[in-house]
Amino acid sequence: MARYDSILETIGNTPLVRLDALAPAGVNLYVKVEAFNPMGSVKDRMALAVIEAAERSGELRPGQTVIEATSGNTGIGLAMVCARKGYPLVVTMAENFSVERRKLLRYLGARVVLTPAAEKGTGMLNKAIELAEAHGYYLCRQFENEANADAHVRTTAREILADFADEPLHAWVSGFGTGGTLKGVASVLKLASPATRIVVAEPDNAPMLGSGLGQPRDAAGELTASHPRFRPHLMQGWSPDFLSRLTEDAVAAGLIDEVLPVAGDEALRLTRELARREGIFAGTTSGATLAAALQVARRSPPGSNIVCMLPDTGERYLSTPLFEGIGEAMDDAELALSRSTPGYRFGAAAAGQPASPGVPLRADEQDAEAERLVETLLASEPVVMFALEWCEFCWSVRKFFARLGIAYHSVDLDSVAYQSDDLGGRIRPVLAARTGSVTIPQVFIGGEPMGGCTALFDAWRNGSLRRRLEAQGIAFDRSVEIDPDDLLPGWLHPRMTTA
Repeated sequence: MARYDSILETIGNTPLVRLDALAPAGVNLYVKVEAFNPMGSVKDRMALAVIEAAERSGELRPGQTVIEATSGNTGIGLAMVCARKGYPLVVTMAENFSVERRKLLRYLGARVVLTPAAEKGTGMLNKAIELAEAHGYYLCRQFENEANADAHVRTTAREILADFADEPLHAWVSGFGTGGTLKGVASVLKLASPATRIVVAEPDNAPMLGSGLGQPRDAAGELTASHPRFRPHLMQGWSPDFLSRLTEDAVAAGLIDEVLPVAGDEALRLTRELARREGIFAGTTSGATLAAALQVARRSPPGSNIVCMLPDTGERYLSTPLFEGIGEAMDDAELALSRSTPGYRFGAAAAGQPASPGVPLRADEQDAEAERLVETLLASEPVVMFALEWCEFCWSVRKFFARLGIAYHSVDLDSVAYQSDDLGGRIRPVLAARTGSVTIPQVFIGGEPMGGCTALFDAWRNGSLRRRLEAQGIAFDRSVEIDPDDLLPGWLHPRMTTA
C-alpha cells in the first residue's frame, strides 16, 4: 500500500474485474469498478478536475463558495474535494433523488437545496444558476465543463488502454449523464484503438440519443425545455431530462457506434445479480450499463474483450426500489434458524442477567460505592439518563431531549470514564433494584424513575411527562409537536423486544 498526502491522491486507478457467473461463456466481460474511488463513484474524478481547473484559471478564489446541480454523486465528490481544499459547497438537487445522497452531502459539510421533482434536472440546474448569480458562488457547470471530459482523457481512458496494452479491446460500454465519461474516454479510444466499438446505453422509456432528436436550446445555446423524448426513469444520475453539451459534442464528433435501450426492471435485476452472483456491490446505473454490455457480449465472438463502466456503489440506493423487499427485521426463515438453537435469541435471558427483566438483583449483590454515586447523581441533576454509548434506544432518547430542548445528564455506563473497576457494570444492579428493570436506558426526573425509552415516550403521549417536567421546574419547548415513535430505531419490528 502506498502513502498519500491527501485523500484526493487516491482518486482513479480503479480495477477491472472479469465477470464469471454473469458473462457468456468464452467472452471476457470486464467491469471497471468506480466504487473504488474514495467517495464511491466515477464522479470523484471529475470533481477534482473541475475544482483544480477553476483554481488554475482564477475563476475560483480562495474561500469562495462552490455550487453545483447534481443527482448526488457529483455533489458527493465535490463535497470531498471542497472539504479537503477549504471551499464551502452548496448543492441543488431534485427532491426525488435518494435520501442517502442528501445525508452524505450534509455529513461532508455541504448545504443541500432541494428543488421540485416536477422541474426535473433542468429545475435543479436553473436553481444553481440563480443562486450562483445572486451570491457570487462559483458554478461548476459539470454538463458543459471541458475539465469534466478532460479528467477521463487523462485518467479513465489511459487506465483502460494500459490494461489492454497487449491485446485488443473490442467494445467499451457506458451510460451517459453529464457526458464527461462518454466524451473523454471515447475520444481517446477512437484515436488509440479505432477498432473498439463505443456503445452507449440509455433508459428504454427515455430514448433521447436513440431518437435522433436534438436538444431544445435558444440562440445563445441555453436550455429552453426538457428533451422531447425524456421520461422519468429508475436510473438515478444516468441521464437527466436534457442532453448535455458534452454529450452533444460526443454525438457531433461521431464517437458513438451504437445506442442500446435498457429497461428499468432489467437494470434492477442485474444490479442485484451483480451482488449475489459476482459479489460486486454497485448502484442501479451499474446494473443498467451491465444490461447493455451483456447484449453486446452475447453477440460477440469467443475471445472478445468488453469493458463495462460501473459508475458507483449500491449504498446510494438504500431507499430506492433497488432495495425493495430487503427487510430490516428477521423473516420467518431467519427466525426459524435463530430458534433452532437455545441461546442468543430474542426472549432469552442475556448471560449473567435475571431470566425475567422484572426481577431485581438481591441487595447483597449490590455495591455500596455504586449506590452512593447513583444517589449523588439523582440528588444533583434534575434529569439523568443511565445509558450505553452504542444503544440505539438511548440515542432515541437523546434525540427526543434535543428536540424538546431538555437539558440532561447522561451516565454512559460503557464509556471509558465508567470502565475503571467495572463501575458501569456495578451501577446496573443498583438501577435494577430501584426500578425493577434490568434494561437500559433508565431515565430519572427529579430523582424519580420514568422508565426506559418506550415508557418515556408513552409518558409524553399521555401528558404525564409534561406534568412531571413542569412540577420540577425543568425547562422544555412547549411549542414542539413531536411523535416520539419517529425517533425509534429504523429496524424496530413488532417481533423484536425493546431494551
